Amino acid sequence: MFKGSIPALVTPFKKDGTVDFDTLKKLVEWHVAEGSNGLVPVGTTGESPTLSHEEHGQVIAAVVEAAAGRIPVIAGAGSNATDEGIGLIRHAEAVGADAALVVTPYYNKPTQRGLIAHFTAMHDASSLPIVIYNIPGRSVVDMTPETMGELAKLPRIVGVKDATGKIERVSQQRAACGAEFVQLSGEDATALGFNAHGGVGCISVTANVAPRLCAEFQAATLAGDYAKALAYQDRLMPLHEAIFIEPGLVGAKYGLSKLGLCAEDVRLPLTGLLDSTKARMDAAMRHAGLID
Repeated sequence: MFKGSIPALVTPFKKDGTVDFDTLKKLVEWHVAEGSNGLVPVGTTGESPTLSHEEHGQVIAAVVEAAAGRIPVIAGAGSNATDEGIGLIRHAEAVGADAALVVTPYYNKPTQRGLIAHFTAMHDASSLPIVIYNIPGRSVVDMTPETMGELAKLPRIVGVKDATGKIERVSQQRAACGAEFVQLSGEDATALGFNAHGGVGCISVTANVAPRLCAEFQAATLAGDYAKALAYQDRLMPLHEAIFIEPGLVGAKYGLSKLGLCAEDVRLPLTGLLDSTKARMDAAMRHAGLID
């Protein structure tokens, strides 16, 4: 259903701080041309925490319109309030998204029982497929493989974006959820090992800057050509590291600015990269062959 390289799309801003929809649509065209296998608008990398509800909906609608069915759009629809999440997933369905990415509720730290209740309510509120987003480093709650296995029994809970960094989770979730459950890495640097364990792709920050390389890397792993994939990994690894020296979306926007595709601007409380981080990004992009 969903596989390969799926960029967690940045949300470009104009100098006055408003969303730059013209650039957003150009980015979608670029990703289609570069071979990306899908897009995730308004995830954390899309600065969802600082977008208004109106902007959130507008960005999803713009990406769906620009993608025009050529690649799937998995809309960010997560909240730590179930009612708010239901509103987001219903809007994503109404504007034509192909699926929803729903993060485990952050800050209020529900139990595993609470996670089941939350995701069941989200599932029952729309007909969109749901990809669970498990990122305990941000949400401070970790969905266990057993809980995921219970949720996988629901017909439209189809997969997970796993950002635990625990490679063994792939095998544990295969056992709990079945081999057909879609497992997507949420961590670029370990995507090689993730796919070797049974993953089928990555919702990627690095793919904002290097979409073709990330798509070719994913294609190699899915073809079982791990020697070729390792060569891509060697080329991409410095970029994976440099992007995340500071918050990943800031690094991604800087990289896109170097390619002339997007302004660096981010919203507070995030700030632009330090000069030392920019130097690391420049070196990593040269290593990957993205700039001279």
